[in-house]
Amino acid sequence: AFVKVDEPLFELGTDKATQEVAATAAGVLKILVAEGETVQVGAVVAKIDTDAKAPAAAKTSAPVADAPGSPKKAETAAPRAEAVASPAASRVLAEAGLKPGDVAGTGPGGRILKEDAVAASSAKAGGNGKAAEPAPAAKPAPAVPAGPRSSRREPMSQVRKRIAARLLESQTTTATLTTFNEADMTAIQELRAKYNEKFEKKHGAKLGFMSVFVKAAVEALKAFPLVNAKIDGTDIVHQDFYDIGVAVSTEKGLMVPVVRGADQLGFADIEKEIAALAKKARDGKITYTDLEGGTFTITNGGIFGSMMSTPILNPPQVAILGMHSIQKRPVAINDEVVIRPMMYLALSYDHRLIDGREAVQFLVRIKECVENPERILFEI
Repeated sequence: AFVKVDEPLFELGTDKATQEVAATAAGVLKILVAEGETVQVGAVVAKIDTDAKAPAAAKTSAPVADAPGSPKKAETAAPRAEAVASPAASRVLAEAGLKPGDVAGTGPGGRILKEDAVAASSAKAGGNGKAAEPAPAAKPAPAVPAGPRSSRREPMSQVRKRIAARLLESQTTTATLTTFNEADMTAIQELRAKYNEKFEKKHGAKLGFMSVFVKAAVEALKAFPLVNAKIDGTDIVHQDFYDIGVAVSTEKGLMVPVVRGADQLGFADIEKEIAALAKKARDGKITYTDLEGGTFTITNGGIFGSMMSTPILNPPQVAILGMHSIQKRPVAINDEVVIRPMMYLALSYDHRLIDGREAVQFLVRIKECVENPERILFEI
């Protein structure tokens, strides 16, 4: 087939992302590998013959009507599908010397059931002068709801295969526990209401919750550095940098692009980086570099209405923070019951490295930073 410059040729799926590959030159495309085939990095999957010229537009002639009185070609009727018999029915038919085509099936889709075969066998025996055995009473067919009952099958994408493998790996290779807490979101909501308009006008980005949680996570990771570490065999690898993964839902599955050096970024820079990475992920333009690494992950099921969940670890990371939906609930403050916007927080952690005390204290530190954003600004 002749392709033009920048014309999409195929999708290249890796264990991290799927990228669309376009033609770098015009010419005749020669495909060298089959769709869905796994190839090594650097392998040639197709070639473009740049010396070939574009084919001339094919001429189409109008259909010629049959002349009056001329004989028409006979239409060939499509052959009727061969009847399908159940294994039990096949044995009965074989013993009786009958073929599936000789029997009318009463099962779904015309399938020949054992009862149909027994009845046909008995009828044949009666026709041969033999005493026909009474056919067993047919069992009533189950009621089938009206309407289409179709199903379809499609192969998993490389991204979905990798997600499935990673989730299974996480469940079987880590000692995962989850601890919960809740945060009063009043201070953040008031902060956004007061400064969001000026913030957006100056920085070109909205002041969201995620940047606050990223900065809160950095402060908690500094206070509990073991949560920022990873396990390598029997060694603990301490990481003195803060690359925070932010889970993004796309049509092809969940992806976790990484905000690198989050401790060195301001709120505006974090918001811009998250927005840019999320757009690349949803547009299918995310790269392996955007996804690799990461020392800690934050996922927000609250955008879909989740009230509470237990996030799954993203190995080799040893902890992940789950945000959830904000709900107004009665809480006791200064011995008075008041209505406050509350969010449940969940921290899943690898108990092989992190004890319950550190996990609980880590989550409490995040709660304190979220409820008192000034602690993040002044790093206290």
